[in-house]
Amino acid sequence: MILSGMAVAKDITGRNKEKVKALRAKGIVPALAVVRVGENPSDIAYEKSLCKRAEVTGIKVVKYLYAEDVSEEKLICDIRSINEDGDIHGVLMFRPLPSHIDEEAVCNTIDYRKDIDGVSRKSMAGVYSGSEGYFSPCTAQACIEMLDYYDIPLKGKRVCVAGRSLVIGRPVALMCMNRDATVTVLHSRTRSEDFNKACRNAEIIIAAVGRPKLLGSHQLGENQIILDVGTNVDEDGSLCGDVDFAAAEKAAAGVTPVPGGIGRITTAVLMKHVVAAAEKLGSRSCI
Repeated sequence: MILSGMAVAKDITGRNKEKVKALRAKGIVPALAVVRVGENPSDIAYEKSLCKRAEVTGIKVVKYLYAEDVSEEKLICDIRSINEDGDIHGVLMFRPLPSHIDEEAVCNTIDYRKDIDGVSRKSMAGVYSGSEGYFSPCTAQACIEMLDYYDIPLKGKRVCVAGRSLVIGRPVALMCMNRDATVTVLHSRTRSEDFNKACRNAEIIIAAVGRPKLLGSHQLGENQIILDVGTNVDEDGSLCGDVDFAAAEKAAAGVTPVPGGIGRITTAVLMKHVVAAAEKLGSRSCI
């Protein structure tokens, strides 16, 4: 079974639109602040994608665009102003930031109630502790949305997460554990024989290592659910994931394609988080 991200995104967007309609009837216009430093082509492409999704959903986007040499002080000052703006409900900041900026300090400036991609230390702590009122990283949440849409339970399942980044690997591992899955996290220092064995033994694999087609027939078992979070370019210049799709398609019970899988869901989850923040914050000042 091909696990289509388009179907999941469409379902989430439909629910988002209904909630936005209800908010607008109360005089509340959900709004997202997009903070981008420099002209990174991938950032610009994603920005265009999320703006299209926001327009369809009924969410307002306010752009804060800066030159590559913007000062850390200027960035922090403007984010504080966004925090205090009662008409903005969410903040998305593209990373990585230029090397002259302390990225952690800037991330931690974002009000956790508006931190819709879970980049601040406070948001991370909230997600890791399973507390309410905090937003998880959108890509990690997209994996959970995919499983929910296709009625794939996590309780009691053996889940293998390949990758330990703060953006995907670690948060999605904890989110799976919060649903009573038994989780193994693999990374670049995992011995190859242990890596292969853990993958083959898993019932659900979430691949987020950032290496094209790393997981092939030697790592995959039969009747697994495979979520491929990777976005890479192969030797032919084609977009591909961390999993060899041809190998996975033969053996897996379900696999997400790249493109057309988890990536399609991420922007819908981003809008879902903005809507949730708007429902909590309304149009009141957030000082």
